Formats: sequence, structure tokens, C-alpha cells
Amino acid sequence: MKIAIVGCGSRHKMFRDSVVEDYSDKHEIVAMCDSNEHRLRLAAQAASKPGTNGVAAYMAADFDRLVEEQKPDTIVVATPDFLHSDYIVRAFEAGCDVICEKPLTIDLTRLKQIVDAQARTGRKVMVTFNYRYSPARTQIKDILDSGTIGTITAVDFRWHLDRVHGADYFRRWHRQKENSGGLLVHKSTHHFDLLNWWLGSVPSDVYASGRRVFYRPQTALELGLEGRGARCAACPVSQKCDFELDLDADEALHQLYRKAEDEDGYFRDLCVFDEEIGIEDTMQAHIRYASGVTANYTLTAYAPWEGLEIKFQGTKGDLTHRHVEVHGVFGGQREEAGNEAVTTELHLAGRKPEMLDVPHGEGHHGGADPVMLGYIFDAENMEPDRYGRASDHVAGGWSILTGIAANASIETGSAVNIASMLRARGIQLNV
Repeated sequence: MKIAIVGCGSRHKMFRDSVVEDYSDKHEIVAMCDSNEHRLRLAAQAASKPGTNGVAAYMAADFDRLVEEQKPDTIVVATPDFLHSDYIVRAFEAGCDVICEKPLTIDLTRLKQIVDAQARTGRKVMVTFNYRYSPARTQIKDILDSGTIGTITAVDFRWHLDRVHGADYFRRWHRQKENSGGLLVHKSTHHFDLLNWWLGSVPSDVYASGRRVFYRPQTALELGLEGRGARCAACPVSQKCDFELDLDADEALHQLYRKAEDEDGYFRDLCVFDEEIGIEDTMQAHIRYASGVTANYTLTAYAPWEGLEIKFQGTKGDLTHRHVEVHGVFGGQREEAGNEAVTTELHLAGRKPEMLDVPHGEGHHGGADPVMLGYIFDAENMEPDRYGRASDHVAGGWSILTGIAANASIETGSAVNIASMLRARGIQLNV
């Protein structure tokens, strides 16, 4: 398979390195594409095989020429979220399939463009929901599908982002909804996709609330950060700020972003307490599914630890899963947790609670990434996926619809019916 990668920021590295280091005997990266020449040059060099003329590099304005000249079979889209739909549609029209970093896109207008283009061309897009492939999350799917806890009736799902990971969304392009859809789309697409997959259903109605309560100027004043600057690199009080991001102290960030600033003026270290930030940091949603299941969902971006907590209520008992990814942030350093911090408890009616043995894997995201990449780049040598973990434009679409509806609910103060929302936009998304 001939592959071209569009978007050479940090997210493309997983795909690039997987092909170059693990699957170079099966696939070839024929081109890299980005709007920043410095990052493009770094990525093309990293993707090039020794003893060859290297990988072709194209600026974003030359994407159509890339497709015409290099004739890739598949386009990997790892650009900022608001650009996904443009490249997906253009790839489809050129006869290419797509592997897309999550989320599929950020709003209904762009979703319709993708759905219509897919129907027109018959091309395929895979959205890389790596959490589906985690052994621990797959175990949850197995238990729920087996009927062990009976009919699922209700879910409580809480996701906690710590003050390093969570803060990072408020210093980058993600900080404006027109770029990312806010965290209810950009980040929660993972979580809503898990719910859709675990429950085997899709959302029908959403009521949500959300606000920015932590990453705002008032918090900076409470922390004694008067006179703060617009970005960490030029901030007179950065040395006493726990949220400082020193691009010069991290070689990868220095090379990828600091040295690229002069070309496009993109600053990776904007102040997380800026007034003009346009996304929420505290969000809750009540979701009703087509199956009748209801779920309460909470996402916070300033927690003292990082991880998830979820409880499934069933007619025969309940299932509780907790994963502590990071114990906490101490002196600016994240203390990551090990496998012992992943627990699953089964409590059937009339029996004592039972702590289950949780399977673990090696690699990022709880062992999920290597498994997902194996199915993407070496499917013929993988076991048949009886869990249906691959995600197309339909699964990708439903994963963002909860967040899009939640954003609309926050704006209007009313519950949102997703079928009516789709019908009003002329979007047909099969279940």
C-alpha cells in the first residue's frame, strides 16, 4: 500500500513510525504534506529510508498535486480537526481511502460533506479509536455482550484530565471551538465511541451543561500570577507558574514547534488562562440511547489525577471499571500508574463483589496502539476481529454526534434530539 500523510504535527508520528519501523516490507510512505515547511522537512526526513532519494514533501497548497504525482492508495489525515473533512473529501474524490485521526470532524456541515462524498465515491475512511483495542476495554465489551449483568439499564461515566494533559488543550489550537469542536467533540469522541461500542447502540437525545471555571484569568490571579504574559516563552512570571510549558527544555517540542514558529506564527505555549479561550473545562451530559439505556457523563480538564471511572447498571448486577493512568502531578511531573491501577469489579445480585483479573498489553494507551496498528497495516496476519473494533465514517459520525448535540444543548439550554438534528441538515447516517 502506498501511503501519504497529511499533517506533520505530533499526532502523525504514530502512523509514520509504525510503517517505517514495523511494516516497511508491506507498505511505503510516498509523501508527506503540511502547511509548515520546517515540520514537513523533519517528517519527510524521518520517513525516508537510508540509501534512497527520500520521501516526497508537499506543502498543503499542493495536496492535489501530491495525489496526482504520487498516486497513493491511502491518505493518513493527522491535521487539526477542522481540516479533516476537506482532506477526506478530496481524497475520496481522487480515488483514495483514508485513515483519519480522531475526531472524524467537528460539526454537522463538515459531517454532511463526508457522508455525501462517501456515498458518491464508495471510498472508505477508518477513524483510529485506539481505546477500543485496549485489552482491558475489550474485556468490558466481552462481559457486557455475554449478558453477565443482564440487560444494561444505566451508565455513569467520568473522565478526568490532569493539570498537565488537560491544560495542554487550553494553550494550543484546540482552545477555540471553530478549530476543535471543544473537548466534547475533540476529546470526548473517544469516550462516546466507547459507549456506543460497548452498548451496541447510538445516542438519541442529549441534555448537557458546560462552562469554563478553571482555565481563566481569575484563576491566574488566585495563583499569584499577576502580570502574566501571552505565552510561556515570554512570560515574566513563568518561573512561579505550575502550568509553564518550556519548549526549549523538551527537545521534541523544541524541534517540532519552537524552531517552526517563524514560518507560520503558531505558538505552542500560549497562556492557559487567556480571556479569549472559547472552550469549556467542565462538562456534563445526560444521554439517552436508542436502546433505552441512559448515561450520565462528566469530563473535567483540571483534575488532580488522570483516568476514567465507569459503572454499568444491569438487571442482574453491575460492572465497575476504573483506570488510573496518572496518580497525580507533583512538582510539574506526572506520576504515571502501572497495570495495578486498572481494576474491574463484577457485583451480581445476591453475591459478593468479585475483582476480575484484568488483561494488559504492552505499548501506548494500555497496549491498544500496537493492536490497532496491526489491524490497520497487517490485518491478514491478525486474528479475525470478533469485536468489530474498526471504525468507519458511520461509527466516526455517531461518536461526534453526542458531543455536537451536547454543544448545542449548552448553547440553547434545551435537550437536543439527534434524529431531528440530522434531519434538519439532510444527513443520512445509517446505524
